[in-house]
Amino acid sequence: MFKTLEDLVKTIRDRKKSSSEKSYTHKLLNNKKLIIEKVEEELEELKDAINNNNNQVHESADLIYHLLVLLECNDIKIEKVLEELKKRKNQSGLEEKSGRG
Repeated sequence: MFKTLEDLVKTIRDRKKSSSEKSYTHKLLNNKKLIIEKVEEELEELKDAINNNNNQVHESADLIYHLLVLLECNDIKIEKVLEELKKRKNQSGLEEKSGRG
């Protein structure tokens, strides 16, 4: 299961080297405004899918893909995000929030 995510991240990183004419991902990676807009759009579509109880898996996949592209576009490595989540594993959400100051 997680191999699919690893493969997707690798593909997104590989697309940095391709051209915008051949790769939608490359286009997104090189336009921060566009990828932010796409993440916002995909989140709205997922919210609608949940509210209407249809197409939820498809919209979830779209959001995850676009979020991974947004992270890469901003040089935020998913490995670092996963490390942060691992640190929080044994801490309640309320504790984590109060620790932010």
